[in-house]
Amino acid sequence: MRRDVFQAISDPTRRKIINLLAKKSMNLNAVADKFTISRPAISKHIKILTECGLVQIRVEGRERYCEAKLKKLKQVSDWSDKFKNFWEEKLDALEKHLSNTNKNYEK
Repeated sequence: MRRDVFQAISDPTRRKIINLLAKKSMNLNAVADKFTISRPAISKHIKILTECGLVQIRVEGRERYCEAKLKKLKQVSDWSDKFKNFWEEKLDALEKHLSNTNKNYEK
């Protein structure tokens, strides 16, 4: 099952995992050691991140290393930029309106 990148970032634990892995590649045990939840729960989060394409698992001997693949986060950035532009235009219009209103009151 291929999951959506938005699903991956919707969970605070997964966002923390992404932040950890963005700094360096870590094995599953090292990731799990950073959290108070169970190792199976961390494995489930890693699986979701892998299905979303934000994490890649690399096997070295008996160890499984997790690496962040942050290129997919561009989808989130592109989506949020649309709303950023929308609100900037609205706030600019409000600022202009308030400025004109203040000028009318000063007369």
